[in-house]
Amino acid sequence: MNVPEATQPGNEVFELISSSIKTANWTDVLLSSLPVLVVAFFVTLLVTPLFRRLAISMNIVDTPSESRKVHSKAVPYFGGLAIATGLLVSLLLSYPLVEQWPLGYRELPIMILVGMIAICFTGLLDDVKQCDSWIKVSGMLVAAAGLAMSNVGTRVAAGLLDWLFGIDQIAPWSLQVAGFSLNLTELIGGIIIGIFVLGGCNATNLIDGLDGLLSGVVAVIAIGLLVLSLVLIGHIDSIDVHRIQASMSPPGSQPQMDVTLGGVRVVLCLALLGSVLGFLPHNFNPATIFLGDCGSLLLGYMCIVIILMLGEAGQTHLVLAGLIIFSIPIIDTLLAIVRRYVQGVPLWNPDDKHLHHILKRRVGSVRGAVLSIYGIGIMFAILGAGLGILWLKEIIPATIIYVAFILIVLIVTMIGYGIGRAARAGAISK
Repeated sequence: MNVPEATQPGNEVFELISSSIKTANWTDVLLSSLPVLVVAFFVTLLVTPLFRRLAISMNIVDTPSESRKVHSKAVPYFGGLAIATGLLVSLLLSYPLVEQWPLGYRELPIMILVGMIAICFTGLLDDVKQCDSWIKVSGMLVAAAGLAMSNVGTRVAAGLLDWLFGIDQIAPWSLQVAGFSLNLTELIGGIIIGIFVLGGCNATNLIDGLDGLLSGVVAVIAIGLLVLSLVLIGHIDSIDVHRIQASMSPPGSQPQMDVTLGGVRVVLCLALLGSVLGFLPHNFNPATIFLGDCGSLLLGYMCIVIILMLGEAGQTHLVLAGLIIFSIPIIDTLLAIVRRYVQGVPLWNPDDKHLHHILKRRVGSVRGAVLSIYGIGIMFAILGAGLGILWLKEIIPATIIYVAFILIVLIVTMIGYGIGRAARAGAISK
């Protein structure tokens, strides 16, 4: 691939941008972005009661009509709208903050906000009246397409191909088909983005089963991702800048001056953390309002956006570190899939055998189960952020992160298989 002149080593503009990004101070970026956290917290805290009253007036409530539901009285939805309001107001604040960021830092891509609106709209449709699953999937895919258009997650496939097959991350892996050049790296990257968004949104939707569970778990995830994002600042070298610029502009075009999403990652983590902390007082047991699909899908989308951004220069291992931080939703979803498959029941059948249901029966209370899962989430957040930081400090190789992620998946799969076999044997013996 021909490297644009302005991104060639030795070019003054390229060297200036690279130097600015490499010498950026994480404390400066954090302090300049803290207003986002404060605004997200107070906006969400204050508007949540308003959306609660609106939901009650419209009779948009969750009635405990099924045995697997643990609340004893009807609870209004629309918590997702409160979260969305806090996120949108605080993220709009981030645009004037860009002037305080180092040279070479991108502002928040507008398509991320478009994706948020698409996710909220589809989730809200399901909250107000049950909509077909294809409508929800369509909204998620629209959000995923927006990420691809904004160059969020498009380099993840390149890093994976490099680790598996040793393919150069800088040069695109293209295939000539009937006279047309098909960039397989970008195609695989787009598929990965779609899978991440669909999987992440549905995973957070599945664990939203107890008062304060999802909002608290996402707070832990946001802190873990924030720590990793802050440490990543200053660890982006000239080769990383070259890779990002090469993926942002076609060969021969004028290269982008604003390159890294380092500041955007921090802002998204702060906005997400502030919003869920502002919502948690209303959502913790006993909850006065629920997230609904609008909120649970939105929180999953926000987490996935940040995780994909960790691989902006093809560092797929950092994306896996982010997924380890996101382990609680992944573990519960994987357990459910394997368990139901072994039992021979439809994968989409709801039941009371999720991780939070099991813990509630064992500890005997909603708060005890929720706090237990918070604790497990903290351990995974420390593990994921720790592995990412150790790699950034050149203490461990990237392979360790791959192995850790694969081991977690294998162990959870085995546990799910065992639970499924036990449940199937119990059903047969009855």
